[in-house]
Amino acid sequence: MVEPPFHEGRSLLPSRPMANPTALCETSLGNFTLELFVDKMPITASNFVKLAKSGFYDGLHFHRIIDGFMIQFGCPHSKDPNSNRAGTGDSPNGTIQDEHPADAKISNQPGTISMANTGRPNSGSCQFFINTVDNARLDWFSPGPSKHPVFGKVIEGMDTIQKIEHTPTGANDKPRTPVQMIKVTVSET
Repeated sequence: MVEPPFHEGRSLLPSRPMANPTALCETSLGNFTLELFVDKMPITASNFVKLAKSGFYDGLHFHRIIDGFMIQFGCPHSKDPNSNRAGTGDSPNGTIQDEHPADAKISNQPGTISMANTGRPNSGSCQFFINTVDNARLDWFSPGPSKHPVFGKVIEGMDTIQKIEHTPTGANDKPRTPVQMIKVTVSET
């Protein structure tokens, strides 16, 4: 008699790795979709997933846009697009541990999403940026003070990222016309 490949409800066959979650980001300038690298950067990517699922990012605004560099988002103070405190806020869950795994040296290339921080260790929280150019100098594994771990990438909608990047800005790289994140919807398969 051949035993079935199950024992007490559990498969004895090797399981396939789960696909990484994705996040549909609906903005006032169009949509883009992110793949979140929970397989390589579980602390940082899971932090984003938890915040997005709670609705934390819904209604916030991109508060820092530098054409030819990156677009930054995620500060709770950016709910008001004119707030002078935009860029200074943390998650209601506080900061997270820096994540620098030896097997996840993912460079800050165009379309990658990276954790923003204050420059101090373990100061990442809820703010992130999307690279619009090659920013390898920001890699956590490169020489220098900047240590920004990549935890995802844009898989659809780079045209929207470029629209946001080219938004005219004023003082402190703040968009003159607010760019709102209407809703972030995470899908896990």
